[in-house]
Amino acid sequence: MFEHENDTIAAICTGAGGAVGIIRISGPRALNAVRAVWRGRRMPGPDCPRVLLYGRIVSGAETGAGEPSLAVFMPGPHSFTGEDVAEIHCHGGSFAARRALRLVLRAGARLAQNGEFTRRAFLNGKLDLTQAEGVLDLINAGSERAGLLAERRLNGAVGSVVREIRAEIVHLLSECESRLDFSEEDLDWMPPDTLRGRIESLRGQAEKLALTARAGALIRDGVSLVIAGPPNAGKSSLLNRMLGYDRAIVTPVPGTTRDTLEESVSVGGISFRVTDTAGLREAGEADPIEAMGMARSQQSLGSADIVLWLLDASAPAESFPAQFEAMGRAKSSVRGKFIPCWNKMDGAALASDRLDRAYAPEKQVEDNAPEKQFVFEHISARTGDGLDTLFRRLEATAWEGLPPAAQSGDAVVSERHAALLEQAAVHLGAARDCVRAESWELAGSSLRTAAELTGCITGETATPDVLDEIFSRFCIGK
Repeated sequence: MFEHENDTIAAICTGAGGAVGIIRISGPRALNAVRAVWRGRRMPGPDCPRVLLYGRIVSGAETGAGEPSLAVFMPGPHSFTGEDVAEIHCHGGSFAARRALRLVLRAGARLAQNGEFTRRAFLNGKLDLTQAEGVLDLINAGSERAGLLAERRLNGAVGSVVREIRAEIVHLLSECESRLDFSEEDLDWMPPDTLRGRIESLRGQAEKLALTARAGALIRDGVSLVIAGPPNAGKSSLLNRMLGYDRAIVTPVPGTTRDTLEESVSVGGISFRVTDTAGLREAGEADPIEAMGMARSQQSLGSADIVLWLLDASAPAESFPAQFEAMGRAKSSVRGKFIPCWNKMDGAALASDRLDRAYAPEKQVEDNAPEKQFVFEHISARTGDGLDTLFRRLEATAWEGLPPAAQSGDAVVSERHAALLEQAAVHLGAARDCVRAESWELAGSSLRTAAELTGCITGETATPDVLDEIFSRFCIGK
């Protein structure tokens, strides 16, 4: 738990190696601290708030030499933390910012703990807990869609919805408790059927909102995509094409890729963690090193969200049954979603015609044959043909099974929120049943618990332990 939450804290709030380093100071002595280490023709203070002033960082009484820098003072409560806040903007790199921070700490501030600036913003009512978590999500965003989701949370999209649900729960709680406190009075209570219906509506809202956590995890954490298939099917070429540069070594020699190789690429605003794997073939055909790579490929297949299995359309048509058989064996070890894809459609004349002739209708293909079990994509990793269609399918597959409302991203909750909402839904269901039996005391108890659970989402009823766990995940300076 944070201690001395009313003292003055300071930290470097920019990443190492940038062009500018910013030292942020927050607390009652923020102005004194910045004035102790900075000099300029105009000094930061209440007479010129929120104005960047030019001057130099100095130590003690020195007024001559010093690093050119900027300083700004933002008096509370109109600041990020709600307290007096000052900042020094100095040269980037590690030395200049660390030296400026040392001077500020020597002037009476203490080093901030992880997430302490954002925690103070929460404690001072500048942010609710969902918005504070949005700050962390924005810092960690790995794709445009993840950034937009974090911005919506930071702007209160989740908090406002949860507060509306909680306000209605509290209103219905007062309805139940008034029946206990004024049981002899003829008050204008709502009919039990109406009360039960409103509780059931809230239960449905809580469950529906909890379901959006899956979409949040997809957007925030991304999707693991494994490119697999036989040797020389073009897996590394496809990875290079997706990245837009040559990351993997590509040669005509089967078995060139000996180990898994992972990179990230954004498709449709979703971050895909793409793993290029060693080609899979019969163990007797591989040398010991290649066999180790194949073993890792098999492990990747089992843990992937999506497996993209490449087949070689340029190979002799006689090889197609063997390719299908290998694909069927691999599919049995895949837990995630599976997309088969013909690659090298440019590698032989009339490749699509060759595929059609290989499994023409007149050959009376069995209903359980691979080409009837799967919908194949057709691409050329070399030319890029068909990739747009493949990317659209990858995006659609990633979203598959998620409710349409979750995809819009208006109010998408986190796993923590979802767990609390699911618990609240259980208690709302219990309250609904108690109202049916006109057991008002038990109904009130269940509603009160549901109100506490939803309040924990926004921070209204969160315990210090919950706050410690959340803010400990922040970096120092945020």
